[in-house]
Amino acid sequence: MTSDLACGDVEGKFDILFNRVQAIQKKSGNFDLLLCVGNFFGSTQDAEWEEYKTGIKKAPIQTYVLGANNQETVKYFQDADGCELAENITYLGRKGIFTGSSGLQIVYLSGTESLNEPVPGYSFSPKDVSSLRTMLCTTSQFKGVDILLTSPWPKYVGNFGNSSGEVDTKKCGSALVSSLAMGLKPRYHFAALEKTYYERLPYRNHIVLQENAQHATRFIALANVGNPEKKKYLYAFSIVPMKLMDAAELVKQPPDITENPYRKSGQEASIGKQILAPVEESACQFFFDLNEKQGRKRSSTGRDSKSSPHPKQPRKPPQPPGPCWFCLASPEVEKHLVVNIGTHCYLALAKGGLSDDHVLILPIGHYQSVVELSAEVVEEVEKYKATLRRFFKSRGKRCVVFERNYKSHHLQLQVIPVPISCSTTDDIKDAFITQAQEQQIELLEIPEHSDIKQIAQPGAAYFYVELDTGEKLFHRIKKNFPLQFGREVLASEAILNVPDKSDWRQCQISKEDEETLARRFRKDFEPYDFTLDD
Repeated sequence: MTSDLACGDVEGKFDILFNRVQAIQKKSGNFDLLLCVGNFFGSTQDAEWEEYKTGIKKAPIQTYVLGANNQETVKYFQDADGCELAENITYLGRKGIFTGSSGLQIVYLSGTESLNEPVPGYSFSPKDVSSLRTMLCTTSQFKGVDILLTSPWPKYVGNFGNSSGEVDTKKCGSALVSSLAMGLKPRYHFAALEKTYYERLPYRNHIVLQENAQHATRFIALANVGNPEKKKYLYAFSIVPMKLMDAAELVKQPPDITENPYRKSGQEASIGKQILAPVEESACQFFFDLNEKQGRKRSSTGRDSKSSPHPKQPRKPPQPPGPCWFCLASPEVEKHLVVNIGTHCYLALAKGGLSDDHVLILPIGHYQSVVELSAEVVEEVEKYKATLRRFFKSRGKRCVVFERNYKSHHLQLQVIPVPISCSTTDDIKDAFITQAQEQQIELLEIPEHSDIKQIAQPGAAYFYVELDTGEKLFHRIKKNFPLQFGREVLASEAILNVPDKSDWRQCQISKEDEETLARRFRKDFEPYDFTLDD
């Protein structure tokens, strides 16, 4: 069981919030997470935020927040895929699924509803909601999710329920959020933005006498932090992850349960119409062949899709539980950065790389870490690593490879070339060990030919770095870990001497420049491309 807190619009009142959290923890004991919906940042009080951002002050609990709901706060959320904003404060991202260490599954959707194109940076579209629903709801085993976080209320949530006060739920809120809640069946749904507290009676997710009993949903809207009317803005709750619960216990119906507010004939139809979005091309079967000048498609086996009327169907790679920026099949992938595609993995230039030839090795299917890779994927990862070592050695460079399996959803093996004239392998090793000691990170040296799978279990958070000699340094992440640690070490004066590049967001270049670098890398790498041998 986890004990968590949910919070409404913070609006920049960080001290008020975190002082209140500390007081609650002192009285009731520690909580595991603080989940913030609505507007986390206000239009003023940047000075207060600066104290948290720079580490002068620190959030007393691991805090997860949703993104912008207006143009003026978009500037705080630079990375659409989520990032650490300050110590203990993490932006979840625009949309997706976060699974806690306990197995708690949290689906999040940032922003407000927009039915117009192009969608503003602080909004979500029918396509966003459709992709979340499709990713989660299409499996036969899907029962629901533990928690749904949105900023807007779902439209019609007051139907069949207790009074929502001054908020008219037939006019207020988002029909797209209603659709999402209807499909995802969260056990808890938190929202904000309306400056009031509303705890709706729990509602059922099945039709009585027509469907098997399912768990109930509790919708809770929270007020804004420090409001003068003293409306409730913090909500404490305990929850056992759905996947750990006994089925009979999970579907127990509370005595005050109501009908589903979104199932009212005409409304359900109108909700459904709004979220219909174009289905993305099923890119699990086909990838753009970068070796073909005409951009022809080839199947993931490497065969031309026109060459055989009955091509062998490749085994489908693992699919993500939600939108993913690195699954090659995903519409979110920036395909102009892809420089080579194998059978199970692909190479892409790093966005905001430490150098022009900083690349990533990524699995085509959805794997979170090296530990979870299947045998055939591991084999191709090793083939890419060996090939890149040869390639960079021919250019007077040595390879450093690292992985951070922490606050990431899809395996990214960072491959950074370091000029041989700059540093020896021992210099690089010493730099990692020294900076780790300075930050009280325990980096263990593990045997040269050892397998990470022998020392890390699937789901465990870790960081490891592999040197060109095959030596590996490993750290088991227990609590917090600096997200840019690997980059910071390699960017330091001791190695690449580009300290201003330690954060990838400071190194971004135009799409045109990225395309130029990608074309150059493809051309240079072609003599070493083992995928052409098949």
